[in-house]
Amino acid sequence: MIKSFINRFKSSRSFKDFYTDWLNTLKSTHLPLLNTLFSFDHPNYSLLSTQVNLLTNHFNSYFTALDLAANDDVSQLLFPDWRNSLEKPFLWFGDFHPYIFTNLLRSFIQDDDSDEHSEDNVWKNAGVSLRHFVEQLECGLRLMVPVIVTRSRDSQAKLVLKLAVGWREKGENLEVGEVIEELIDEIICVFLDANRLRKSVLADIMATLSVHQSALFLQRLSQFYVGFSNST
Repeated sequence: MIKSFINRFKSSRSFKDFYTDWLNTLKSTHLPLLNTLFSFDHPNYSLLSTQVNLLTNHFNSYFTALDLAANDDVSQLLFPDWRNSLEKPFLWFGDFHPYIFTNLLRSFIQDDDSDEHSEDNVWKNAGVSLRHFVEQLECGLRLMVPVIVTRSRDSQAKLVLKLAVGWREKGENLEVGEVIEELIDEIICVFLDANRLRKSVLADIMATLSVHQSALFLQRLSQFYVGFSNST
């Protein structure tokens, strides 16, 4: 019901078109280039750094586009019928949950534990500090995520209450649009804060890792996005 109400304010622009182009660029350009660099025994540090910057900017452009799309028509992000059935359970306010980023980083640390004698392991000797860093990130998420979820739930509860009171007092004369418009403003604010948290976690990770570690992290993150979109 909420989706049908929000759609009354929908514009003609679709985030789906942007996402399709963005994902195709990630899949056909950025990820293959990164894979090629890692195919060499000793990746060129300068080229690796350039590709990390390009991929970081690519993901930042995506999160910026999410913000713009939310202000334009938040329903297309909260109710993405163009996402496949495997993606949807992992979505949190329009995109993957920020815990995906911390869990992904943890996977590298665990891989390091199982291959601690590898001489060329770029995660070697970084395990303790990175574990502490991940724990700090997840501590922040445990504080922020419930707050955002509660705000979303409260805004929907407020909608139901206002509609119930309005229909009881005014019946068919109730201006539903005014009530829904207020809900949209609140939902957009919640969505933007959720996306800001997502961007912040990723930015903190990229600022902490070395170039080689960042490249490995972005490679697997890109594979994650591409892999889910290819699933049916």
